Amino acid sequence: MPRNIVFVAPFPTDTTMRFVRAVAHLDDVKLLGVCHASPRGRGARAFDDVVRVSDAMSGRDMIEAIDLLQRRHGKIDRIVGILEVIMVQLAEARAHFGIQGTRPDVAELFREKALMKAKLSAAGLPVARNRLIHSVGEAEAFAAEVGLPLVLKPPAGMGAKATYRVSSADALRGAVGGMGVSRAQPVLAEEFLQGREFSFDTITLSGKARTYSISHYLPTCLEVLENDWIQWVCLLPREIEGPEYDGARAIGKASIEALGLDDGATHMEWFQRPDGTLAIGEIAQRPPGANITPMIGHVHGIDPFRAWARAVVDGELDAPWERKAAAASVFLRGLGRGRVASVTGLHEVHEAVGKWIVEADIPTVGAPKKDGYEGDGYIVVRHPSTDAVKEMVKTILATVKIHYSG
Repeated sequence: MPRNIVFVAPFPTDTTMRFVRAVAHLDDVKLLGVCHASPRGRGARAFDDVVRVSDAMSGRDMIEAIDLLQRRHGKIDRIVGILEVIMVQLAEARAHFGIQGTRPDVAELFREKALMKAKLSAAGLPVARNRLIHSVGEAEAFAAEVGLPLVLKPPAGMGAKATYRVSSADALRGAVGGMGVSRAQPVLAEEFLQGREFSFDTITLSGKARTYSISHYLPTCLEVLENDWIQWVCLLPREIEGPEYDGARAIGKASIEALGLDDGATHMEWFQRPDGTLAIGEIAQRPPGANITPMIGHVHGIDPFRAWARAVVDGELDAPWERKAAAASVFLRGLGRGRVASVTGLHEVHEAVGKWIVEADIPTVGAPKKDGYEGDGYIVVRHPSTDAVKEMVKTILATVKIHYSG
């Protein structure tokens, strides 16, 4: 008998569907979908049955949809998904149906940043000093304690999205007022972490990180969001086993154990301050974005989407991973607003580094400029040498330019 696996994919984007197909291709799986927007074409064929919900983020709608699928197909064996905003709802659905997987209390720790940092701090792990703020007065008191600048973010935010840096008392008061901060709607205030920003990404089984990857953001995510013209880079160096990353490995693995995750993927953002000390930004219970997931595949010579599927469905890891190369994504953005008028430098880049390009999404002329850190497109390069990848990145950054009209 095939196993009934429910994949909750509210919006079946191209990225989401890569994970969907990975689950569909596992042995003995009947793949059932819960979606808000109907998958189309190749995506629709990945599912054996789909139930649509009117509210993509509603736990009640999710449970009702899964109950309908269970009545149609029999007992559900797993409930999975990749979106950070539905991790708590997925856990509640598992608890409702008595299905193995991440518990609601654990999902809540990963989702609610104030709870997460309190738990990590209690475990002796380094986090940015932080406080849940309910008023302008509380914000001013916290600023007096830790100094400016501060970072303000929703307690259940994702990465650097909806995150603001404030550098003056007036800006702090304005931001708190603009975000509608109150007892019912607090924000998380944190000291501003300065230095180099990285990620630590794992496949975790039975509470232990079985394999991991490290990425370097150039520049930091917040700087990228604050400056929508910066063409930025996510670099996966080949060499991550040496003493340079001893501290990151220790805090990354300890964070997962402290928060109590059993099986799945994690994505932790961490900082190295100018004095060399480390601090955890936050950690999410999901595969990483910013092209890190496919790049993990490129540098290890594995299928990272299947690896995630095996972890959350089978509770298994196919084999130890060997870091065979370095890789980097250069995200293409530019000055100005409006629509993409032209992209220059592509021919020159192809001539210089084309044999090492493994993926690319070139901006479409006429398309409106995209908001967000991933920009209008990207170029991914891979090479056995980290230094060679860094040189290719310099070439792409200096050569490819997006021009806008409007």
